[in-house]
Amino acid sequence: MSLGTWARDLTLGARFAVTGGRSGLLRTVLTSLGVGFGVALLLLAASFPNMLFQREVREAVRAVDGSEQVDSPRPDSFLHLAQTTAYRDDVISGLLLRPEGDAPPVPPGAAKFPGTGEMLVSPELGELLDSPEGALLKKRLPYRVVGTIGPAGLIGPAELRYVAHVDFLDAENFDGRGTRYGWSVPDEPMNAFLVLLVIVACVVLLLPVLVFIATAVRFGGEQRDRRLAALRLVGADTAMTRRIAAGESLAGALLGLLAGLGLFAVGRQFAGAFTVWDVNAYPSDVVPMTALTALVLAVVPVASVVVTLFALRGVAIEPLGVVRTSAPRRRRLWWRLLILAAGAAFLAPLIGDVEMSETSVDTVGVVTGTTLVLIGLTTLLPWLVEAGVKRLHAGPVAWQLAVRRLQLSSGTAARAVSGIVVAATGAIALQMLFQAMESDFTQVTGEDTSRAQLVIDIDARDADEARGMIDRFRRTEGVTGVSGIVRSSVWRPGPLKEGEEFSPMASLRVGDCASLREFATLPSCTDGDVFVFLAHGAQGNPDDSLVTKTAPPGATVALRDPHPGAPKRPKGPLPEWRIPATAKVVDSRPDPTGMYEYGVLATPKAIGAAVLDEPDAQAMVRLDPAVPDAADLVRNTAADIDPTSLVRTLKDTQRDAAFSSVRTGILVGSTLTMLLVAASLLVTTLEQLRDRKRLLSSLVAFGTRRSTLSWSVLWQTAVPIVLGLVLAVAGGLGLGVVLLKMGGQPVDDWWVFLPVAGIGLGLIAAVTLLSMPVLWRLMRADGLRTE
Repeated sequence: MSLGTWARDLTLGARFAVTGGRSGLLRTVLTSLGVGFGVALLLLAASFPNMLFQREVREAVRAVDGSEQVDSPRPDSFLHLAQTTAYRDDVISGLLLRPEGDAPPVPPGAAKFPGTGEMLVSPELGELLDSPEGALLKKRLPYRVVGTIGPAGLIGPAELRYVAHVDFLDAENFDGRGTRYGWSVPDEPMNAFLVLLVIVACVVLLLPVLVFIATAVRFGGEQRDRRLAALRLVGADTAMTRRIAAGESLAGALLGLLAGLGLFAVGRQFAGAFTVWDVNAYPSDVVPMTALTALVLAVVPVASVVVTLFALRGVAIEPLGVVRTSAPRRRRLWWRLLILAAGAAFLAPLIGDVEMSETSVDTVGVVTGTTLVLIGLTTLLPWLVEAGVKRLHAGPVAWQLAVRRLQLSSGTAARAVSGIVVAATGAIALQMLFQAMESDFTQVTGEDTSRAQLVIDIDARDADEARGMIDRFRRTEGVTGVSGIVRSSVWRPGPLKEGEEFSPMASLRVGDCASLREFATLPSCTDGDVFVFLAHGAQGNPDDSLVTKTAPPGATVALRDPHPGAPKRPKGPLPEWRIPATAKVVDSRPDPTGMYEYGVLATPKAIGAAVLDEPDAQAMVRLDPAVPDAADLVRNTAADIDPTSLVRTLKDTQRDAAFSSVRTGILVGSTLTMLLVAASLLVTTLEQLRDRKRLLSSLVAFGTRRSTLSWSVLWQTAVPIVLGLVLAVAGGLGLGVVLLKMGGQPVDDWWVFLPVAGIGLGLIAAVTLLSMPVLWRLMRADGLRTE
């Protein structure tokens, strides 16, 4: 067969696709839309790596360059301090700057350097500050807004960020001194477990898209077969009609490619308007990888031709009509199981082959094995639906109508839900991987959120000022309790001994008894008591001898560093303090931050008004859950006391950053895939209803209730989905177990399929509800018209 013959017949089919009347044109439009949605999602998936890469590039470009050490002020130097705060559920990043000369570099995204007390804000932060919802935040950022940060200074259009010029930065509270912006961060390779997770996620998320495209090119199959029968009547042979049919599908696929490119081009313009799982990007960053784009543009047209020729293999098109045997040949099971076995054969040798210390896995084996398993389950679904519906009989009229339709055309119903099977199977396997891996990538911080939810550290000039800061937190609305201490240090007085470079020292904490109990186990406590608490080497702390030699009960300690080389201190005699001989030696306990501390604990009366060296206040705050903005009120108090103060939110667990990034990417992809699956199921259902337009009208004309037909559509959707979910649960659990065995991980939860099954059942209700208006329109009497 010459290429010219193929080209002629494919071209003729393409002409029929766009000039075959209203019915043919509608089929082409449906095919194009189906393929278009799939192509758009594939292009979006191909853009995701570049989106994440550009976010990292933007973060690096706006960061202060730390590669050059600047020790003294210069005309182009500036002091900087990164300041991140939280406001309700949002994270707000900030950069505080203080120029040291008259030529500081302009921050990325800014038109000019802001003046003292002024700040530049991102568009999203500007809107928040101008709205009533941002009233509390506006008090925390008391700078005058004079401009907007452009895209060059933001990682995404929805980012909340500010850059402020302040005059309070100095050598005591700054991050560093810089002269320019922009530096590169070296890549850190992910370990093998995360690589495995990414590989499986890519297969699981993209395969349903390909299944949907393959389903879309078969829309309107029954009407197409009748048109091909007419071609046989005018002299076309069987091979020619199949090539013409392939040409029709090819036209729909090519139009779908154009539609997909158009949808992608339009959709990327709105990339900044949506934030999915904290991912937000500029349109210029949503660029698909060239190789993946070329693959999509090549595979979709070829797949449309192959799928059509494959679909027509069991159809005999004769001049007087499409001939189908009254008893279709039973679907064979053996070759479907063979695909599953082939997938298992690729995955089985990899069991126990993935190590946490490694950074790579057998990508080919994992991709091939997982793909074959998912394809095997997809091919197994038609057999399962056919075998299942054959055993369904008695029931209400709506049930019998649905069952009879499924018995006559189970393959169409199975194709409609094949995307759900693939998506659900992959989702279950991924969820099993997530739950098993989460323990490896989630660390217990040791922080106790039942004792405190926020911890604030603020520098003070003296002990009285530190105590005043703690009292301000106690008076803040929404605070139920504060464990506050004044921190400083004590030193062994006298000259250095031989071999010593520094004077031995220990920490000193001054606070009320309730606050001191957060650091040590105290037998009893009244104001005036002093304790020496020991950590016994816990968490790598020094040996107890450091404390017992420096500050034992009865010892006299210096309250400033006595070393001659210590920083300059106020003139006058070195302040000293005698630890009472009655001071008890007690054991340290983890504080609310999870740390074992050591040193000296003293109540206010015990140390009186002694001068402490560079004290700071630490407040561990308990919040009232009944006050919605309690945490933000505390942060506002901290910012009002000292804009450079550090407010920490305590958490019981902390997840690895790389794992969180992968998890975010997979959640974004899963959300888009499930939306596509829902759209594909709806489009397929509507296309099937359109094919049965005359049948529906005839049933209504003979007295069938509209509600009966509506329930019939529900059952026709529900039965294949339920059977598909059963298959997906079995396949997903099996695939998940094999993937877990690769890394020697146990199964944490066998019930992870329940949410996935719930989503599948929700799709039944959603598709049925959305298809009702079209169904009722197709049941009108004008559907009986014919030409």
